[in-house]
Parts: sequence; structure tokens; C-alpha cells
Amino acid sequence: MPSIQVNDTTIHYQRSGVAGGPRLLLSHSLFFDLSMFDPLIGLLEDRFEIVAYDHRGQGASGRQGVLDMDNLTRDAAALIEALDFAPCHVAGNSMGGFVALRLATRYPHLVAGCIVMGSSADLEHKLDAFEPLVEDLARNGPGAHIDTLMHIMFGDRIFSDQASEPLLTHWRSKMLDLDVAIGGAARGVIHRQSVLSEVALLEVPLLVLAGEQDHAYSVTLSQQIVDTSGHGDMYVIPGAGHSVALEAPQAVAQRISDFAGV
Repeated sequence: MPSIQVNDTTIHYQRSGVAGGPRLLLSHSLFFDLSMFDPLIGLLEDRFEIVAYDHRGQGASGRQGVLDMDNLTRDAAALIEALDFAPCHVAGNSMGGFVALRLATRYPHLVAGCIVMGSSADLEHKLDAFEPLVEDLARNGPGAHIDTLMHIMFGDRIFSDQASEPLLTHWRSKMLDLDVAIGGAARGVIHRQSVLSEVALLEVPLLVLAGEQDHAYSVTLSQQIVDTSGHGDMYVIPGAGHSVALEAPQAVAQRISDFAGV
């Protein structure tokens, strides 16, 4: 897969789908990488031209520089421009949703539509609970916390679904392989600022998807995005947890296709 130098870092990305189709940029969750979108891409690549990428500080992208949401948003904007990929629909899960909202409010000329999944426009409401976890991740890595991370990132249904065991085993192993550098990325997530005042001025078309069983960000926080913007639609995906795009790719693919009109 290729990589590109933008905003003083290296961004690893994957481009697929139908050249000339509606453009879709996929922005992944904390603790994941662009491969979290493989099932979704498989369902959409016959209709969309798709770019999925690894955030700075994660996956195969560069580790240097500031890992806050503002800089990650600048990375995404620079990537869109460097790939001549505008205007594109931007879809982000969790941390990727923080980036998608900031892109849509700050770089509306690059964004045809904003799709937010399992995310929030507000500051972190669980900072007191998450901060000790994040600081230990930065010191010792994820090993002692893997069960907690899996609980945060996935809903209850998927743990009781025998067919999902390979998926859970895969991502448990991937998270265990993360080193202490993931703590810096996690700090950027939990210490983000609210963008509710920016979302109130959002003019880009908006779609918000919430997992019914999200253990990290409630359905209420998803509804808050739509209510604050004054437009857009919010749908709850039954049986899905925080990793909406990975847990319910067929439902997400249908909503994205309908949103983009394809």
C-alpha cells in the first residue's frame, strides 16, 4: 500500500473502488488501523472511489508530531488535497468521527458529506475514568487492559455471536501488539476540545450512526450532533457497539449509499 508525505508526516493509505464514482474517505478508530474498514470497503467499492488511511501515530503512518485532533484533521485535509480527492464524503468511526466533524466544519470545500459513527462533538465526559487507563497505556502498553479495551470497543452482541470469534480474536491480537506509543494517540482523543460551537454552523450534509450497545459514547451524544447542527439524520444501528463500521458493515454500507444517493 502507498504512503505520502503531508503536513510533516508520512500517511499510509489504501485507494480502491470505482474511479469516477462518489469519493469516500474512511477515518478509523483509536486502537485500530485502516483495515477496520475492510468489510465495509468490500460492500462499497463497486459504487464508490475509496481512500482509507492510517492516522498519524497509528498503523503504518508516521509517529512524530502532535497527535491531537486538530493536527490529525490537518493531516486529513492535506491528504485529500495531495490526492486530489475533493470533494469527498468523509466517514469516521469514533476518533475518526472527531476528525470527520472537524474536517466538515473547517474545510467544507473539501467535504461533500460528513458521516459520523460511534462518536461525539463534545469534550470527553469520561475523562476521570479514561485518564488513568491512558497513562498506564503510555507507560506499559495495552497488555493489562486488553479486556477493558475490548469491552469499550465492541458491543455485547458480538461477544455472544460464535461467528464473530475470528474477528474478535484478530482485533484482540492486534491491540495486544500495540506498543506504548499508543498512549500518545489516546491522550489526543481524551483531551480533545468540544466542537459543538463549530457544529452549530455546519452546512455540509450530515449523517450520524450510533451503535445501540456503544459502551464508550451514548446514543444521546450522537443525537446531540444532529440537534446542534440543526440538520442531518441520526440512526441507531441495532446490536452494534462502539466499532459500528466493523460490527455492522452491511447496515452502515446501506446508510452511506443512501446518504450519497448511489
